[in-house]
Amino acid sequence: MVLDKLSDSLKNTLKKIASAVFVDEKLVNELVKDVQRSLLQSDVNVKLVLDLSNKIKERVLKEEAPKTLSKKEYLIQVLYEELTKFLGGGGSSSKIEMKKKPFKLMLVGLFGNGKTTTAGKLAHYYKKRGLKVAVMTTDTWRPAAFDQLEQLAKKVGVDFMGDKKSKDPAKIFKKFEPELNKYDLVIVDTAGRDALSDELITELNSIHKAVKADEILLVMGADLGQAAEKQAQTFHETCGVTGIVITKLDGTAKGGGALAAAAITGAPVKFIGLGEKADDLEEFRPEGFVGRLLGMGDLEALLEKAKGAISEEEAQDLGNKFLKGDFSLLDLYEQMQAVRKMGPLTKIMEMIPGMSQVHLPKEMLEVQEEKLTKWKFILDSCTKEELENPEDMDGSRVDRIAKGSGCSSSEIRALLKQYKQSKKMVKMFKGGSEKDMQKMMQKFGGKMPFKM
Repeated sequence: MVLDKLSDSLKNTLKKIASAVFVDEKLVNELVKDVQRSLLQSDVNVKLVLDLSNKIKERVLKEEAPKTLSKKEYLIQVLYEELTKFLGGGGSSSKIEMKKKPFKLMLVGLFGNGKTTTAGKLAHYYKKRGLKVAVMTTDTWRPAAFDQLEQLAKKVGVDFMGDKKSKDPAKIFKKFEPELNKYDLVIVDTAGRDALSDELITELNSIHKAVKADEILLVMGADLGQAAEKQAQTFHETCGVTGIVITKLDGTAKGGGALAAAAITGAPVKFIGLGEKADDLEEFRPEGFVGRLLGMGDLEALLEKAKGAISEEEAQDLGNKFLKGDFSLLDLYEQMQAVRKMGPLTKIMEMIPGMSQVHLPKEMLEVQEEKLTKWKFILDSCTKEELENPEDMDGSRVDRIAKGSGCSSSEIRALLKQYKQSKKMVKMFKGGSEKDMQKMMQKFGGKMPFKM
């Protein structure tokens, strides 16, 4: 989970609210201090933290809660709304609208922030959404930049443009400009420096005039912390930054500072990078991001990931089978395969409302990551009858499948156990009783999200 410590602290704050007998000024002050501590530990600017906590206190203590909400529910709503505004929510959409062809997107930033990697990720992101994409390097400073972007382009299947011999970024762009009309989107990667020097400013002004980009994204690492605000402001003044991409959000405690600082510059955060893989890039939606931090999930991000992993028809077919409880071993495998395409199960869990607070055993979460390959060997060694009616599988069949698949009998029994547990889970969901659901979670070593 991004910003694990901040998320855990905020979830603990919500649990305090849930367990409180009533909401008074003492509780509100205590909770505000918890929020302040959480944000300061995530390297958020002190003044910003004080402004936020004052807004939360003022709203909770002075405003009347709507009749449809209890005081505790209203306190959680205020916390959610103010954190969302704090990270740039509630204003204009951060979504990039491509209303012309070719749409030119230029990336700027200093060395070490992941600019070139982000160019590859963006190309992959938009190619998956049906656009014809090309990437272009105008970085003449970093020797490896040309080769790195060329390899990334090849990996994600988009066209690459660049000129190793030229030392003038503007001339490189002009050389390929006549070819750009055949693309929906062209992503231009620019050079960086260790600091925003006069030399870099001159170079950015030159390439900015040549490209006339429709969108200029500043790429910043989350490890910058509070320094992100000054960097965003300076780049904005230099070349009119229209948005920000924050990278390295998967492995730093300082990401809160970068997110908050960037949000107040007027250039919204457009994307966040959550890992090294091509798929580890998400559109930034403050509402969904705060939802994940608070353990409320982010269904919109989950659905967005699902689109690229499985077709609507396949999802409908599998969904119907699982809702009826009428699914085979092969259906179970296909469902888990589809989920794996969406990313690690731990990341998927945090997008499902309430599930980030259900402490499922680590071995259960790692099933799809580590065991699917072996399960495929097992399924290939099963007869049609065994795939459709695994309940009838006896010891002799298990031994035969073990020999044919090269797996152990215990691995085959583990697959059958997973199948039976999935069947039980579906029955409990169909029953709909919270008591049954609680029992099921206890079996898996977890617990239900707190009650209000």
